[in-house]
Amino acid sequence: MDQAVNYIALAIPVFFLLIGIEAWIAHRRGKPWYRLNDSINDLSMGVLQQITVVFSKSAIYFGYFLIYENWHLFDWPMDRPWTWIVGFLGVDFCYYWFHRLSHEINIIWGSHIAHHQSEEYNLTVALRQGAFQPFFSAVFYWPLALLGLDPIAFLALSSFNTLYQFWIHTRAIGQMWRPFELIFNTPSHHRVHHGCNPQYIDRNHGGTLIIWDRLFGTFEPEGEEVVYGVTKPLRSWNPIWANVHYFVELAEKARKARRWRDKLLVWIMPPHWNPPDVADDTPVETPLNGFRYDADAPRPGRLYALVQFAAALAATVGLLFFGPKLPLPAQAALAIWTIWTLVNVNAVFEQPPWLRLSEPLRLLAAPLWLVLAPPLPHAVSAVVLIWSIGSLIAWRPV
Repeated sequence: MDQAVNYIALAIPVFFLLIGIEAWIAHRRGKPWYRLNDSINDLSMGVLQQITVVFSKSAIYFGYFLIYENWHLFDWPMDRPWTWIVGFLGVDFCYYWFHRLSHEINIIWGSHIAHHQSEEYNLTVALRQGAFQPFFSAVFYWPLALLGLDPIAFLALSSFNTLYQFWIHTRAIGQMWRPFELIFNTPSHHRVHHGCNPQYIDRNHGGTLIIWDRLFGTFEPEGEEVVYGVTKPLRSWNPIWANVHYFVELAEKARKARRWRDKLLVWIMPPHWNPPDVADDTPVETPLNGFRYDADAPRPGRLYALVQFAAALAATVGLLFFGPKLPLPAQAALAIWTIWTLVNVNAVFEQPPWLRLSEPLRLLAAPLWLVLAPPLPHAVSAVVLIWSIGSLIAWRPV
């Protein structure tokens, strides 16, 4: 498992190339598809999930491997095309049911809501993923382990399923060739899925294929203009809060509910359900009536945030590709510093009071990582030191 190829990490350069192309197309067409604050927040969420997976992939896939090693019913020959075709259909089918139930069961929705919080729709939204989602989705693939789909084939096919879904998060592509639209998930189908318009909610859950939605009654064609986001906006750029806020809200509802039955039902009922004695606190201002959260910084602050996010991204790439070669304390310290960076970068747009102390401390902490890491090339150490000093000089709280 540890030697399994991380196709998502390998695709990072392609992701950013396509994001750049889409942003250029948006600029040429005069379309406001991108906002820097929103896009950095989306990408921060993706980075946070990848960091989480680095330290928890054994726990995430433990069940699949355990079932396959001890109880699988059939042996699927890896050199036969039918293995990969049936495996592909099986992975996509299981994904459909995870995705559908993640919109229908509160506790799973808490792990998935992060993907829907953006009030834009572009390729950065594809990378906006919940840090806890892999722990919930993993269970839905266990039947494939019991049926005998080899774990290596499963990891490859599930990675393909994820990679396919990247390109459908775009407004640059309209309706496609009708036979393709009938079978496969497309940008048009997935735009509907991200809509908070009443007729679009909980529709088009497919991963690669749209046939499951057509078969099980959850398909909705794109009609009126899609309004993106969730009906109860997050109103924050904090990536940690984005991952935990819904669980906090559920816990608060459970606390307020008088009946023990309702305290338990809160976690497994659909998101629109409330205990009879708990008031609905949906805000008046939502994307449906034109409100979009847009806390922003002056231009120097935006540039500073962009440069610091680039540093977090570089640290994450180092963790993904070279982390296993580092001692565990060095890996953990790099991960903590990167998450700290993501929180502060997004706070630059909101300027909370704590940022005045947190940011210089973060910049001073960067060179301390060199103490925990094994001896590194002098050039790497020099870059870290120069970057830290330069950032301290450039940092200007509002």
